[in-house]
Amino acid sequence: MFDTMPPRSRLKLPPLNLGGETFGQRLARVRKERGYTQVEIAQKIGTIQVLVSNYENDRLRMHAEMIVRFARVLGVSADVLLGLDEPKGTGIPGKLPRRLLRRVEQIARLSPQNQRALVRTIDGFIRGAPV
Repeated sequence: MFDTMPPRSRLKLPPLNLGGETFGQRLARVRKERGYTQVEIAQKIGTIQVLVSNYENDRLRMHAEMIVRFARVLGVSADVLLGLDEPKGTGIPGKLPRRLLRRVEQIARLSPQNQRALVRTIDGFIRGAPV
């Protein structure tokens, strides 16, 4: 039916200043801030690590559905990934190490009974620790 591709637009738009980061760099930064590996993100989204790497290295352009998937898994808005907004804080001062973020995720998967036991243990440790 169609033998040729539609013509490319000749419209010249001025470049956008999105903070000096490419989409891929921003995606990698947010992923690392949230404490995820590429493999973990790929599993949560239902894709493979190689594609995550290609997105982060700007080898592939991400379409809208994938932006939404990444934003949901990372707990940020699509605007954050697109460079239109800054990520909201976690309410925790400072930047938590990835190792600690992973532990918090593991704790969240424990049963309520085990979570309470762990909190009691942490509280006891903190009360007994010198300041």
